[in-house]
Amino acid sequence: MTSTVVVEHRDAVQFITLNRPEVFNAFNDEMGAALLAALGEADDASVRAVVITGTGKAFCAGEDLRALSADYAAGKAPDLADIIRRRYNPVILAIQSLPKPVVAAVNGVAAGAGVSLALACDYRIMSEHASLVLAFSKVGLVPDSGGTWLLPKYLGVGRALELALSGDVVTAQRALELGLVNQVVASEKIAGTAGDFATNLATGPTLAYGMIKRLVWDAASAQLANHLESEAQAQSRAGSSADHLEGVNAFLEKRPPGFKGA
Repeated sequence: MTSTVVVEHRDAVQFITLNRPEVFNAFNDEMGAALLAALGEADDASVRAVVITGTGKAFCAGEDLRALSADYAAGKAPDLADIIRRRYNPVILAIQSLPKPVVAAVNGVAAGAGVSLALACDYRIMSEHASLVLAFSKVGLVPDSGGTWLLPKYLGVGRALELALSGDVVTAQRALELGLVNQVVASEKIAGTAGDFATNLATGPTLAYGMIKRLVWDAASAQLANHLESEAQAQSRAGSSADHLEGVNAFLEKRPPGFKGA
C-alpha cells in the first residue's frame, strides 16, 4: 500500500510530503495519523528544520468529503467537531509546539483545513500557480483547524473577516500582498527553494530559533509584563548555550559560525 505521507531526511532537514494526489492530498484518518507521527519524529534532535509539501497538483484540499458523502446523501450531518478534534487540531498543535522552524511549500491549491495547515507553519513559500481557498462559508461552515485564530494574526480582524466571510479564492500574488505567504516562486522552483531555505535554517542556531518561534506566536495573547519575563527567561537560556558562545567567537574572529543547535 502506498504511504499517505512520505518522510525523507536530507541532512538535518525533514521533508514531509502529503501523498494522496488522486484526491488532491485531502485528509482521511490514515493521512492525519501519519502526518502527526511524522511531526513527532521531527522532534528528534537530528532534525533542525522541517518542510511540509504535497504530491501532484495540490498542497492539501482539506477534508476528504468522499468519506462523508453517504451521511450527507442520507440527510445526516456528520460529527464535524469530532473529526476536527481528532484529526486536525493535534496536527496544528504539533506544528506550533515543535521547537524548530517549519516551512510550508505550497505547491498547489490549499483548501479548507489545508489553508490552516499552511498558515500554522512558520514560513510559507507558494507556487505562482497555487491558490488558497477558504470556501467554508460557501457551504455554511466556519474556518476551522485554527483558521479563525491564524488569519487575524497575519491580516488583522478586518481582512480576516473579509476572507472568511467571502470564501473567495486567494491567488498566490494576492496572498503575498496580504502577507499570508513569504515568497512566491515559479512552480518548478518551489521544491528547490523550500529545500534551500530550510537547509539554511538548519545550519543556524536552532535552539534560539525554537524560542523565537514560541515567543512570536505567544506574543499576541500575552500581557506585556508576562511577555517581557518570558523573553528574559528565553534570553537566559540562549545566552548560556554553546551556540551563543560560538556566535560571539565567530563574530570576533571574523569567521562563519558553526552552530550545533545546542
